[in-house]
Amino acid sequence: MTSDIGIIATGSYLPDRVVTNAEIAPAAGVDAAWIERKTGIRERRHAAPGQATSNLAAIAADRALLAAGLSPDDVDHIVVATSTPDHPQPATASLVQHLIGARSASAVDVNAVCSGFVYALAMAQGLVRAGGHALVIGADVYSRILDVRDRRTAILFGDGAGAVVLGAVPAGGGVIGTRLRGHGADHRLIGVRAGGSRVPASVRSVLDGEHYFRMDGRGVREFVSGHVPAAIAGTLRESGLPATAVDHLVPHQANGVMLRELGEALDLPNATLHLTVDRFANTGAASVPITLDAAHRAGALDVGDLVLLAGFGGGMNLGVGLCRWTAAPPRSDTAVRNHTSALSHG
Repeated sequence: MTSDIGIIATGSYLPDRVVTNAEIAPAAGVDAAWIERKTGIRERRHAAPGQATSNLAAIAADRALLAAGLSPDDVDHIVVATSTPDHPQPATASLVQHLIGARSASAVDVNAVCSGFVYALAMAQGLVRAGGHALVIGADVYSRILDVRDRRTAILFGDGAGAVVLGAVPAGGGVIGTRLRGHGADHRLIGVRAGGSRVPASVRSVLDGEHYFRMDGRGVREFVSGHVPAAIAGTLRESGLPATAVDHLVPHQANGVMLRELGEALDLPNATLHLTVDRFANTGAASVPITLDAAHRAGALDVGDLVLLAGFGGGMNLGVGLCRWTAAPPRSDTAVRNHTSALSHG
């Protein structure tokens, strides 16, 4: 029997610390009700002081492997999508490989900011065409790069990680197609100015707040409304599928209000819009796989359903993926928590 490449299991991890709107609103110069009204966010999670992006990613990865019934030795490739790596180098994927004990796996990072998971999915699909399994992980710890006084960013972001295991699935299932697009002319809409080769870290760059994440919220909204619907329509057209065939839409969890507006603007009449932004806020490259895992664990995704993934963010970048769902029902959360507790800290 021939086979395709698809998602065979999912996993996710959110740090224990819950941060409510009431906690962050005063520094940002707003109130809790204003945050929820403007963003749809009620709370988010923040990593513990001893946790870095690799720790969150490793737990999500281990949970996905448990759900797949695989061991770390079964992993051939690890692709981590993140824009908040543990260090400028080595790759965070190398640290994840070490933490989970995947001794034979290749390890590489992808930085396409909030669209990174779909980019990583497309890369990993190519890597396992010859066989084997890949871990595709989205993980970010944005709480470490936020200016708490900046209401354009401080209220929107949280920390978390999501993962999927890619492998062979029956023919006709799995990842049907991906569409990746860059719009570098808009790169100034989102970014961290300092810490790279153009503006090296210095006392002055720290004092000037140039290591904080900054975003032009209005510009991002215009980018999303101007480019995401066309990218989704193009992906469906290339795949030869009508919009009515889509059962689920799992978008990047940028802003709940914006996503509901986007859902109404898209011509996907039969698609369920999946949101976790109210509980977890914007978790960067982690938001799509976290939301995918939440939907899977809630029993919302049936084998054979058509799932559309849509990532968009800094660069500016777009990533759209279309998958025929193939993952088996998840194992119990209790077994997963007990299995991964040792990976919480490096």
